[in-house]
Amino acid sequence: IDVHFGEFHERYSQLFQLHSRVAGEKSLEYFKGLIQAKKKNMERMAEAVPFSDDQSLQHFLTNSEWDEQLIVDRIAVDANNHIGGKQDSCLIIDEKVFPKKGDKSVGVKRQWCGQLGKVDNCQVGVFSALGYREHATPVGFKLYLPEDWTDDRKRCKTAGIPDESIVFYSKHDLAFQLVLEARRQGIQFGWVGADGFYGENPAFLRSLDQINETFMIDVHKDQRIYLENPEPVVPARKSNKGPEPKKPKAQTEPVRVDKWLEQQPEEAWQRTIVRDTTKGKLLVDVLHKLVWLWDGEEPEAHFRHLIVRREVTGTKVKFSLSNAPENISLERLIFMQAQRYWIERSFQDA
Repeated sequence: IDVHFGEFHERYSQLFQLHSRVAGEKSLEYFKGLIQAKKKNMERMAEAVPFSDDQSLQHFLTNSEWDEQLIVDRIAVDANNHIGGKQDSCLIIDEKVFPKKGDKSVGVKRQWCGQLGKVDNCQVGVFSALGYREHATPVGFKLYLPEDWTDDRKRCKTAGIPDESIVFYSKHDLAFQLVLEARRQGIQFGWVGADGFYGENPAFLRSLDQINETFMIDVHKDQRIYLENPEPVVPARKSNKGPEPKKPKAQTEPVRVDKWLEQQPEEAWQRTIVRDTTKGKLLVDVLHKLVWLWDGEEPEAHFRHLIVRREVTGTKVKFSLSNAPENISLERLIFMQAQRYWIERSFQDA
């Protein structure tokens, strides 16, 4: 095991370059601590690694000037060599929350903490994971800096945030940056997946569309759709009084996806297999509809696939939208929708 672990570490050790010297030995101690210690704080990690100490490990992580982006890029390339470039390869976006005490940790504030199920003191990171069937591994990350932080330059400088990083980006902005970064790294994937938080943002979906990325992204039950092309047009001026109309209006009315669902007959559902599990085959009921989306701002609406998935043994329903080609099969759409599950597994494994 030590031989294989050493070979694995050797691929990364030269990236821990500190001007005139390499911190590869200290990085090896840190890696061993992560693997062997049950609790991942410096004291417990140092106890698990002979001839190590917590202060040197902390200095290596906090103060050493190696470039973490080089490490991330190498991991991304290695992951792509294993599970990228295949028909079922995808890039999944999700956020991970880290509960914290105090107000010194970079980006910490009282905000929604999914891990605790309530608003609490925490940090939020936006992550990208490369997925291939039941395999997934994180390949990119961005720390979310709330406006409370970016508006307080002194606080940022005290916490050691570089000048170029004191810029506010929404989580949707960070997610889009991760997609661009993955392409820069040479990662090969067929589509982008994300949950309803990202699906509720029309600008995020529009940005993916504009760079020709296929997406399969969940949306909330109040998502509005058009059952036919709304063909938005600027209405003609009705009189000489008042300003000339400039804002386009839809020619048809939208409907919420949950309200549309209520109108569908039970026989419209199709039962299908999502994947094999330890408890047998995972069966779901599915509805598929070709719909139109228009956010009220764009000059024209967009054609989309709406996929509704219902648990066979429960009442939980998931709505998703995709800009995949019109002739794609339903089986393929269901497979794509189900792949977001694996990023949660990658967090658990980490």
